[in-house]
Amino acid sequence: MSNINIKTFYDEATFTLTYVVSDPATKDAVVIDPVLDYNPIGSKVSDTSYQQVVDYVKQEGLKLHYVLETHAHADHLSSSQLFRDDFPGVQVAVSERIRQVQSVFKGVYNLDDSFVANGEQFDRLIEDYEVLTAGSLSIKALPTPGHTPACLTYHVDDALFTGDALFMPDFGTGRCDFPAGDARTLYQGIQKNLYSLPDETRVFVGHDYQPGGRELRYETTIGEEKAKNIQLKASTSEDEFVQFRENKDKTLAAPKLIYQSILVNIDAGHLPKQESNGKRYLKIPLNITTAQ
Repeated sequence: MSNINIKTFYDEATFTLTYVVSDPATKDAVVIDPVLDYNPIGSKVSDTSYQQVVDYVKQEGLKLHYVLETHAHADHLSSSQLFRDDFPGVQVAVSERIRQVQSVFKGVYNLDDSFVANGEQFDRLIEDYEVLTAGSLSIKALPTPGHTPACLTYHVDDALFTGDALFMPDFGTGRCDFPAGDARTLYQGIQKNLYSLPDETRVFVGHDYQPGGRELRYETTIGEEKAKNIQLKASTSEDEFVQFRENKDKTLAAPKLIYQSILVNIDAGHLPKQESNGKRYLKIPLNITTAQ
């Protein structure tokens, strides 16, 4: 029997699931992977998704301790920093391996020395297998890199929050073609740290793309994943998965908001600083393939 409450929020624009995990007895809580709404048409930011989470947390009288990022997302901006204003003392946390992601993308964006790739933008850097205490909640950080080097799965009570590492069984796993991604590493992390858990362990995914137009689904179990995941069953060999994943990834287009999202998310959800005219600007590289 589960000892936690899980409230789910779905952002249709980016297919993203945000979770509020709480202890019903003590009201201690964490938020996992919150969304900041961004419309590339007009480059407009809004906080509708964020406000839905805030309203729920306040309505339930929850004591929010952490905003937990499963990784630096490439498909949506994080609203993590907004929570610091509404909930003083809340900490924004991510894997300590975020430093690798920052180092890679500092070069991609040609960021100057004011951006330091040491993770200091986050309040808390989490080590692999570290157990975080959020009041009465105990949260174990399971490394599941491969989609990005900094991917963590959070294990809370009987539930896993897998981010982009593992999706619903009819969709598979996260892509591994982003800079510093690696299909073999993803396979090893899932097999070692997720598929080794009891079959009844619940799995809550970071996205649901509703293949075939089916209704939204975001909860499954380790047993289901091991038996039915179309890309990575328990019986799938490492070489089989790597070959499939690498071939599949070659056919995929880049996420629509990849450059907007990663610029903000490697900076812990901070929007770019205001410039002399009081406006903020996103830096988006152009993929130039011919000599200029």
